Amino acid sequence: MEERRDRLRELGELLRRLRKNAGLTGKEMAQRAGVAQPTISRMETGRLLPTPETVERVAAALDLDQNARRELDTLLVRLREEVSRLKGGLAGREAANAARLRSSKWMAVFSSAVIPALLQTAEYARLAVAIGRDVDEDDAAKAAAVRVDAQAVLFEEGRRFAFVLTEGAVRTWPGSPSLMLAQLDRLAQVSTLPHVRLGVVPWKVEAPAFPLHGFAIYDGSVSVVESLTGDLTLTEAAEIGAHEEAFEAFASAAVYGDELRALLGEIAADFRELAKQLDE
Repeated sequence: MEERRDRLRELGELLRRLRKNAGLTGKEMAQRAGVAQPTISRMETGRLLPTPETVERVAAALDLDQNARRELDTLLVRLREEVSRLKGGLAGREAANAARLRSSKWMAVFSSAVIPALLQTAEYARLAVAIGRDVDEDDAAKAAAVRVDAQAVLFEEGRRFAFVLTEGAVRTWPGSPSLMLAQLDRLAQVSTLPHVRLGVVPWKVEAPAFPLHGFAIYDGSVSVVESLTGDLTLTEAAEIGAHEEAFEAFASAAVYGDELRALLGEIAADFRELAKQLDE
């Protein structure tokens, strides 16, 4: 809730700055946009999230250039994602993530602790959205279903995906060894898709950097860092550049293709041995 209030205040400050840059009073702005003056006041004081129609009216009234419009749209996307998560719980959060995914054509994902959502089996996804959290079972089940349904984009033409995982992420096992065997098979299958590049950094390879956290870069303009309680959305060029540099560093240390699938086979053999030990 606090993040939503901060975003609303940030939006209000941006709208007020853009209005003043245009040399307009609140009354003149309202007249140009064809909205009530109290609406302008409530938006600028962070008390109202405008509808898409109102945003279009305000943007037209301000005659925004490309950079200003991008700044406004980015902030609105982040705010509406937060509102969606608050209203819809885990399922709402996954729906917001799926919408962001569908609007992107190019995605680069680095993970050091967990299999990325787009690559998870249904069983792994059910645990990933709920394990270690005090969540409603129905909400978790719906969230997992939304997450798995979103994976359809992997097979759509015109999209490109790059995934780099550490071997530690691949070996971290929720549930059971049998679950991980199915997950490893899923990774091997995805690695053969023509517009997907999947790599794993073996533990025997010297790390090019410390993998402090995972992230997902969308179209080179937004980077999202997932946490237990929400997502951190980064849009500053310097932040995106740092994540792109880190991604390329880990990507250069990863193995791909047949070498990747051989590594997955070795990890699968370890899980089969672990399953035998657990059964004894």
